[in-house]
Amino acid sequence: MAKELDEKGEFSIDLTKKIGEMGLFGMNLPEKYGGQGLDTLSYIIAVEEIARVDGSHAATLAAHNSLGIYPLYAFGTEEQKMKYLPQLCTGDGLWSFGLTEPGAGSDSRGSKTTAVLDGDEWVINGSKIFITNGSSEISKGCTVQSVSGEENGHKIFTTIIVEKDSPGFKAQTMHGKMMWRASDTAELFFDDVRVPKENLLGEIGMGSKIMLQTLDGGRLSIAAMGLGCAQGAYELALAYAQERKQFGKPISKFQINAFKLADMATKIELARNLLYKACWLKDNDKPFGKEAAMSKLYCSEIAREVADEAVQIHGGYGLMKDYDVERFYRDQRLLQIGEGTSEIQRLVISRHIGC
Repeated sequence: MAKELDEKGEFSIDLTKKIGEMGLFGMNLPEKYGGQGLDTLSYIIAVEEIARVDGSHAATLAAHNSLGIYPLYAFGTEEQKMKYLPQLCTGDGLWSFGLTEPGAGSDSRGSKTTAVLDGDEWVINGSKIFITNGSSEISKGCTVQSVSGEENGHKIFTTIIVEKDSPGFKAQTMHGKMMWRASDTAELFFDDVRVPKENLLGEIGMGSKIMLQTLDGGRLSIAAMGLGCAQGAYELALAYAQERKQFGKPISKFQINAFKLADMATKIELARNLLYKACWLKDNDKPFGKEAAMSKLYCSEIAREVADEAVQIHGGYGLMKDYDVERFYRDQRLLQIGEGTSEIQRLVISRHIGC
């Protein structure tokens, strides 16, 4: 199924609903909002396990929980939580987070999308790009970071809840992706979109705080995707090396390949321990921003290294779509870009250590 959907570049509503039926959407929300009341580590393991098989559906789960649901839960009013969260825990609806723009990627403060308060309504104009879960049939809306004013020469950032059926709001599916081809990636356009002033998430001027806090948790999700991708690629390489014979014996018996696999297994174990430590810190209400950045950086880099070696072990077959390792090799590439590039993670870490 994963191979078929990847080949077609097709988002599966059916599989998304099944993920919801398993209780994986909103799994660490309190039960009163439709969640399972589980901890961060449980959620991260769920993302990791799905990523072992399919990066696309792991992305759907990760983006919906970390970027879609989390800001609504962490910063929403009780009325907002009760209105949106229960329907977002079933798999019948997805939510997105509108941050990245054509001219604002690593520099999030370069955002140009505006939100102006006009009487009892916010009027939003601008666009967003590379937004996961933004345009499918079951997408319900987006939390949009916007510029709501200026103070002392600095932009004031505010987040607004925008439902999908709001007049002037258009979501367009992006095609031709190299990776995560079965996930929903969208461009969002806002043309005098009017929403009630009650759709303010948090307070005016809290946009950057909401964005940064959301990204801290989101980095754990991307790290889990990197870990799962590496684990899946490693398992494919190990199985292939044990079956493929050259010079009269399995290629796993040749020291060069045995050592490759040993290094892969070691790196994966180190990545897992780092990520799980970051989850423990978060679950115990301890600062985890540095460890989240380290986890995201290391797990995504390990996914790249392991996937590359897995293809090498497959030889020419690793370059063919008939073999799943080819898909893993493509899927890992976004992990060093999404949720903050590896370069940005190093910047975050360097600030935490006092550089």
